[in-house]
Amino acid sequence: MASLAALATAFPAGLICSTASAQTRNLLESLKPSPRMPVLFVGHGSPMNAIEDNQWRHAWQQMGAELMTRAVQPQLILCISAHWLTKNGWYLTAMPEPRTIHDFSGFPRELHEQQYPAAGAPKVARSLAAELKSPATKTALGVDEREWGLDHGTWSVLKPMFPKAQIPVLQLSMDYSRPPEEHYALGQQLAALRERGVLIVGSGNAVHNLRRTKRGSAPNEAYDWATEFDTKVNDWIKLGQLDQLQTFQKLGETAIQSHPTHEHYLPLLYAAGAASSKEMPRFFNTGFQSASISMRSAIWG
Repeated sequence: MASLAALATAFPAGLICSTASAQTRNLLESLKPSPRMPVLFVGHGSPMNAIEDNQWRHAWQQMGAELMTRAVQPQLILCISAHWLTKNGWYLTAMPEPRTIHDFSGFPRELHEQQYPAAGAPKVARSLAAELKSPATKTALGVDEREWGLDHGTWSVLKPMFPKAQIPVLQLSMDYSRPPEEHYALGQQLAALRERGVLIVGSGNAVHNLRRTKRGSAPNEAYDWATEFDTKVNDWIKLGQLDQLQTFQKLGETAIQSHPTHEHYLPLLYAAGAASSKEMPRFFNTGFQSASISMRSAIWG
């Protein structure tokens, strides 16, 4: 898996060619008003969850099936993944056919062969980039027309949820140089998109410490500090105290143990910012993977 230092660049070099289908697409050009779409925070864990026959993947499949049976389906999915970090600003993918990025190593060939050929929405991306503002500077967001795509934080959960890849997907990067409060504030700006047909998906983990993983651990096994932090996140969400999620660093050593680097926590702030404290959350995948990765996931709406 790529290191944080390697990820925290404006655009990684050498990752340009598209692996999406070359077929002609009818690309989404604008968003239409709609009933309010849900917001998801998904604990994605190991990339292997995309192909393994396990409880995490089954829950994603069930959630996708549920969302597709609703009266109104999303026009667009906007995903905020722990694996696209930028500096000096936020970016939206704006290519017509975002490639499937295999941003990991040491996994089976089958995983590296996975593709998720969802269309992009370049015109929508450029419109949203102008509409959304960086919280501190109030400047427009940037657009990425060729470099990134869909990393495994996005496709590993969307492929089980929406296997036909029929809904266009945009990714929003996270400026890792900015404080948690700004990530939450940008999430609050995303709330209005829910009434324009956008399904917002934050993909990370409520607890994520790869240095302390224990292979073979049961879903109910976790370190004390991991359980303590995960329980605090659960309580804040359950009680509608969503603004408290941005204060996680005040938990001191528990926070440091749970997130030696906090890129996997930040997507939760976007989802929480886009949700309302008056919405009743519903949790799924509430266990742990390898004792130090919380798979806790939630849906609002």
